[in-house]
Amino acid sequence: MATTGLILLAAIAILGWGYRRAQPYGTVGILAWLQSVVLMGPWLLFFGLFALGIYINLAGVLLLLLGSTGLYIYLGRRLRALGQDALSTQRRTVAVEAIAEDTDKLDIPDQPTAAPVEPPDSMAIPGEDLAQIEGIFGLDTYFRTETIPYDQGAIFRGNLRGDPTETRAKLAESLAARLGDRYRLFLVENLEQRPTVVVMPASTDPPKTTPAQWALAGALAIATIFTSLEAGAILQGFDLLQDGSRWRAALPFLIALLVILAGHEGGHWLAARRHRVRLSPPFLIPAWQIGAFGSLTRFESLLTNRSVLFDISLAGPAVGGIISLLMLVGGLLLSHPGSAFQIPSGFFQGSVLIGALAKVVLGSALQEPLVDIDPLTIMGWLGLVVTALNLMPAGQLDGGRMVQAIYGRKTLNRTTIFTLVVLALVALANPLALYWAGVIVILQRTPERPCLNDISEPNDARAALGLLALFLALTVLLPLTPSLAGRLGIGA
Repeated sequence: MATTGLILLAAIAILGWGYRRAQPYGTVGILAWLQSVVLMGPWLLFFGLFALGIYINLAGVLLLLLGSTGLYIYLGRRLRALGQDALSTQRRTVAVEAIAEDTDKLDIPDQPTAAPVEPPDSMAIPGEDLAQIEGIFGLDTYFRTETIPYDQGAIFRGNLRGDPTETRAKLAESLAARLGDRYRLFLVENLEQRPTVVVMPASTDPPKTTPAQWALAGALAIATIFTSLEAGAILQGFDLLQDGSRWRAALPFLIALLVILAGHEGGHWLAARRHRVRLSPPFLIPAWQIGAFGSLTRFESLLTNRSVLFDISLAGPAVGGIISLLMLVGGLLLSHPGSAFQIPSGFFQGSVLIGALAKVVLGSALQEPLVDIDPLTIMGWLGLVVTALNLMPAGQLDGGRMVQAIYGRKTLNRTTIFTLVVLALVALANPLALYWAGVIVILQRTPERPCLNDISEPNDARAALGLLALFLALTVLLPLTPSLAGRLGIGA
């Protein structure tokens, strides 16, 4: 009861916080917040009733999801219709007021020109290039007030004019017209959370995958095939290392896991292709216990904005999670007395979501000491666990990238520390948590590099989808408490 209650309270608290953020934006903000409520409503209702010992059958769950999808689409249309008008008016007002304010405060010459400057000794950009870069700024885009050396590039402090997306596009176009493809222009927030322009040379672009890295990706793929076969063999009661002639019996598990992993990576690839982003090959993470822990994929292109980061990050878990969920539900529906696998009913207490779905489909069968289930159930179950692990809000995991896209790098740094602390505590009971914490610390602990436009936030529809994905991942990883499991009849 406590676990499910905490999940519900956390979800309600997030929705309440979202309502407070939406209020200043009037009708548009409230409609965007209602989209979040509609998207999470069916799951909140389902788990709320589940915590009270009332469970909805599968048809009821599907009806709730279809209803919420219809309302979500309707609210999205209303939001777009109202938002376009409000945004256009707001942009015109802000632009006029900003120019008037700075004209009153600053002594601006009648004909501002981009005079060549003598770069300081620490400036990495040549003086001729620096003069050309400073010449792209103006009163109608970004009024530059100071130039500061930064690594191989420079920071240009000043005041932003108008919409960040349009302004950055104008500045980048002007920069390319003057200096070609030699520099990249970023629009980011400084420590005072003010828009700031940073220009870096093209040599600092993300590196391409080297032949050695391609070889490493291939070696990890081969290792994952073997560990997946071994995991499938262990599920059927034998050790592949000692009885290699029975490898065909473990082949269905390997195929199912490869379908889930391929769906996950295919989702990333399709979203990246739509946004013209280049990805590295997936570096699979083999694991003896469940075959694989997913994969690590790097961006080999600069991302246009945080919405692109969100879309690519969500697409993989969304496709892999849907495939895994279909496998799980299909396996539960196919389960019957005499099915190929028998597992202790107490295993279904290990996950709130999986236990709830099993209760909906299998009903009183979960009260028996052993439950007969179809092999597809195990495959879908493990697929959901792998997807949920990759959705943890830490570093460069898919969940961490989503948090960075929606809330920014500072929030991601906090959620990364929190995730590592939780994993360290869980590791006292489950060594797998310590292994996964090590993967994050060694390979994935830092945020992604900023997007070219790192100021414009994803819209509220994306924020709602991100919250739903993180919420469902939490329900996969958190176990049922023994008292609630006993009240619901899950476990002997």
